[in-house]
Amino acid sequence: MIRIDNLKKRFGRLEVLKSLCLEINAGGIISVLGPNGSGKTTLIKSILGMVVPDNGSITIDGRSVLRRWRYRDNISYLPQIAHFPGNLSVTELVRMVRDLRSKESRHPEMIELFELEPFLNKKLSNLSGGTKQKVNLVLTFMFESDLILLDEPTAGLDPISLIHLRELLQRERSKGRTIIVTTHIMSFAEEISDEIVFVLDGKIHFKGSVTQIQDDTGQATLETAIAALLRSSQP
Repeated sequence: MIRIDNLKKRFGRLEVLKSLCLEINAGGIISVLGPNGSGKTTLIKSILGMVVPDNGSITIDGRSVLRRWRYRDNISYLPQIAHFPGNLSVTELVRMVRDLRSKESRHPEMIELFELEPFLNKKLSNLSGGTKQKVNLVLTFMFESDLILLDEPTAGLDPISLIHLRELLQRERSKGRTIIVTTHIMSFAEEISDEIVFVLDGKIHFKGSVTQIQDDTGQATLETAIAALLRSSQP
């Protein structure tokens, strides 16, 4: 279980996380939703240890993660924007990442799933944005991890790859993984999520199932339910 208590983070004058509290049980897919600038990515990076909060605590399975790094060995992370060395080929990048970790790699399976075989010998600088995102997904899922953090994983994906990603997430969930996803694609979140966390202005404004948020707002879809929450939060 992940427990976050009174998390605060400020960048200069901008207060991004405001005494944020959240509990996430082990197993299942949790979609973290909210408008741009709401604090979603900062929350993800805080769990990962890439952002050190100004105040508060984060524990995973009862152990604090602040200023500790070994727990990352059991986390897979997909950043919102991946910066690849453009002079490397896809194969060279995958090999480099594989050699950095002692875990068994399942990159051949992921390469086949996202149909990257025709691009393996191409330089990363010559790939389209969508193909780079598929490389990003291969790197994320090539090692099995109990906790998977995905920041906007659908960005640039074609419909077929989106289907493959959804099916992959469902398979990982069936293995008992905990998967935290940020996304702006409400239909995707509605299809995959066991739980929705709605973040606004650095605080949690809703946590519950898709059905619950629809019932609470009286809306038929997740998209219109989120819109209703946004309207109700405006002064």
